[in-house]
Amino acid sequence: MDALAEAAAVREGVQRLSRRLQGERSPAGLSLTKTSLLGHLARRGDLSPGELATADRLQPQSVTRVLAELERDGLVQRYPDPVDKRTHRIRLTVAGRATLGADMRQRDEWLAGAMASLTGSERAALLEAADILARLGES
Repeated sequence: MDALAEAAAVREGVQRLSRRLQGERSPAGLSLTKTSLLGHLARRGDLSPGELATADRLQPQSVTRVLAELERDGLVQRYPDPVDKRTHRIRLTVAGRATLGADMRQRDEWLAGAMASLTGSERAALLEAADILARLGES
């Protein structure tokens, strides 16, 4: 198998799993955009709206609207940037962290059940692949 065929196989596998995980989302849960923004804050700490837009490859106007909804719901908190008083930073609240955790836990429970049917060596290979995929995603 050549490099492009290998890349296509990995992409297809990741996409199929992603679609399946999305199907496990509660219809009443957070939108994908909200989940993604909260996830960036959970992993990276406080960010400016511009940094969040860049991290999620969104237009700043889209992030502003979604952040207003997250703030209204008590999931994030805005505060003045201590260095640049013209802007502000966004922090994840305790409620935001709990909401994000509950949202992820639902999909993690499905995935744990699906992984239970794998052999020990398959699970070990999958965990190794997860680490590699995470590194590729950060590159």
